[in-house]
This record gives sequence, C-alpha cells and structure tokens, in this order.
Amino acid sequence: MKTQVAKLRYLKISPRKVRRVADLIRGLSVNEAEAQLLILPHRASQPLLKLLRSAAADAKNNQKLEPEKLWIKEIRVDVGPRQKRWRMRARGSASPIEKKSSHIILVLAEQEKITPAKFKFLPKPKKTTKKPEKKIKKTEPSEKKPEKIKIEKPKRFEALRRIFRRKTI
Repeated sequence: MKTQVAKLRYLKISPRKVRRVADLIRGLSVNEAEAQLLILPHRASQPLLKLLRSAAADAKNNQKLEPEKLWIKEIRVDVGPRQKRWRMRARGSASPIEKKSSHIILVLAEQEKITPAKFKFLPKPKKTTKKPEKKIKKTEPSEKKPEKIKIEKPKRFEALRRIFRRKTI
C-alpha cells in the first residue's frame, strides 16, 4: 500500500484546538474530509484543508495515486515550541503567558476498493458580472402625483418644555 506523508509545522494554534478538528476527519476519504473542513467554523480547519489539498496533489503528481481512492490513514497533532511572554499584574508581579504552536503530520493511503462517496464535492461557480438593464418609465402628462397632506402637531405645554430641556442655557 502506497502512502503519502505531508507535514505542517509551527502552526500558531494550540494543539488542543487543532486536535478537535483533526479527530473529525480521521479515517475519511479525501473528498469527504475536504467537504467537512469547508463547512467547519473552527479556525484550525483552514490550515488543515490546505495541508490536505497539498498532500492529495502530491500523491497524484509524484506517486501517481488515484485521488478517488485516497483516504486519511493517520493524522497526528503534536506540540510545537511555545513562546513565553509575561503579563504585568498587581503589586509589581507578573504572570506567564504561553503562546502555543502545533506540528501536524498527515498520512494518506490508497484503498484497494473505491467506496461510493456519500456526496460529491463541487467547487463554487464563478460569478459573472452582468450590468442591470435600465428600465425607463413612461409618464403620462395626465397623471398627477397626489399632494402630501401636512398634519400639524399639537403644541406642548411650554412650562414642561423649559423644565425638561436637553441643554441648559
């Protein structure tokens, strides 16, 4: 069985957050995993999608594997280096901040049989720019617009107006 390995290193997202997305696509075919990553709202889904597409393209071009037969054999999220920062606190003390990073290892393998896809992934159609047609209204001279009727508001009591004024003079 031929495999294709792709790595993404120094991703500036915590491994715990990336593992949450990686667990959803483990064991899926490449097309299903790609569709799954496209609809996920998590921030980690975009780099994982890019890595998956890169691994699938490498398998197709370098090892001559069929993209329909590829599936995710293994996906591993490891801890990367941490940047250590400090936050100032009360009475001259400080508390540590760790900015975590991740390393992702993705292994694609080729299946013996092609399993039927649950759905087919179609790219977005390209938008065409159409200029809207201008509609010209024909107005007849006999038509007249109705006049607006002005309604006068009753005057308020002047003493209240002086008391509840927004700005003082």
